[in-house]
Amino acid sequence: MQLIKTQDWFRTPGGDPRGYIEAPALREVWFHTGTACNLACPFCLEGSKPGDDRLGLTTLADVQPLIDEACELGVTQFSFTGGEPFVAKQFPQILAYASARRPCLVLTNGTRPLLRRLDQIAHLAQAPHPVSFRISIDYPDVTQHEAGRGAGTFDESFRAMKALHDLGFHVSLARQWSEDEDTPAAEAAYRALFAQYGLPEDTHLVSFPDFAPPGSERETPHITEHCMTTYQSEATRAQFMCAFSRMVVKDKGRMRVYACTLVDDDPHYDLGSTLRESLDQRIMMRHHRCYSCFRFGSSCSEL
Repeated sequence: MQLIKTQDWFRTPGGDPRGYIEAPALREVWFHTGTACNLACPFCLEGSKPGDDRLGLTTLADVQPLIDEACELGVTQFSFTGGEPFVAKQFPQILAYASARRPCLVLTNGTRPLLRRLDQIAHLAQAPHPVSFRISIDYPDVTQHEAGRGAGTFDESFRAMKALHDLGFHVSLARQWSEDEDTPAAEAAYRALFAQYGLPEDTHLVSFPDFAPPGSERETPHITEHCMTTYQSEATRAQFMCAFSRMVVKDKGRMRVYACTLVDDDPHYDLGSTLRESLDQRIMMRHHRCYSCFRFGSSCSEL
């Protein structure tokens, strides 16, 4: 059941109309495989950890009707995130079903759950549609990366990237970004690591700011309609994830459609049980993570 929207959903504390995004059609559907993860990173935007059940682990039976609905709506890509997708026992079957119908992107930490299941997904390198993997390696420094992810994860994740690449999958890397960093130096350090591990030096890097754990109440500037029309154009508004994608989660045993991958900690962004009904609603720019999209162009999508 969706929450009733109060006045502060539509207006800022100053009384200005909030900025919003409308999605006339879908191009991408994300599936959240559950917040359970083999790691317990303190900065995780999903608050994932071993055994976590804030969002439930999905099965093929859970996602199959929504994959079929998405195909009927003309969606061009499926993407998967967690938690760690490979913690979900049926994820290889889910990925096989989805990649038989559309291209797929999988976000993973590239550690033991993936490495143990390489033989279960190797055949998907020849799936009817391409399957890509994005591996999270936060920093190009082993000590800094493992301070959050745990000992041994740096090499594991790079070995997973190499193994996937050798099987014929496209791979990319997700990293942490901060405003005060030396971005060219950080990217050069990653390129050197790609060469060291036998990966293409032009492997795609996707950078993310700190989104804060779920339920965080960060103070950010309020995004108004004026902001969205003065500092954004029709073309840039169309690049917001909520303009072309949705995310499906399993919440208390029910499959629900949320506005995007960054707002599943706020039930106000629950748009219903089907993809079709989710398209009829404006997405208000009220979540603190919306500001990262507004200011930095943050996006989990590679479309």
